[in-house]
Amino acid sequence: MTLTQQIITIGICVLGTMATRFLPFLIFSSQKPTPKYIQYLGKALPSAIFGMLVVYCLKNVSIIGGSHGLPEFIAIAVVVALHLWKRQMLLSIAGGTICYMVLVQFVF
Repeated sequence: MTLTQQIITIGICVLGTMATRFLPFLIFSSQKPTPKYIQYLGKALPSAIFGMLVVYCLKNVSIIGGSHGLPEFIAIAVVVALHLWKRQMLLSIAGGTICYMVLVQFVF
C-alpha cells in the first residue's frame, strides 16, 4: 500500500471506531429510559459472545490425537477457577492464557 492508502485506511478505522463509541450516546439520551430490548441485549450479548469464543477456540482441538486437548481443557479449568475465586475478568483471562502458553511450550 502506498502512504496515501495507509493514511486513508487508518482514517477510516478511526472514524469507524469513533462512530461505534459515540453513536449510542447520540441515539439514547439520558432524559429518556433505555428501551427494554437494548437492556436485554446488554445483559444477553456478553454471555453469548463468550460462548461463541469458547466454541471458536475449541473447534480445531483433536481429542483423539496429539495432546488430546489437555492443554485447552486445563486452561479452561484455570479460567473458571480463577473467575470463581476472584471474580476479575482480566485476571481470569490472563491466568488462563499464561497457563495455556506454559503448557503448550513446556509440557505438551
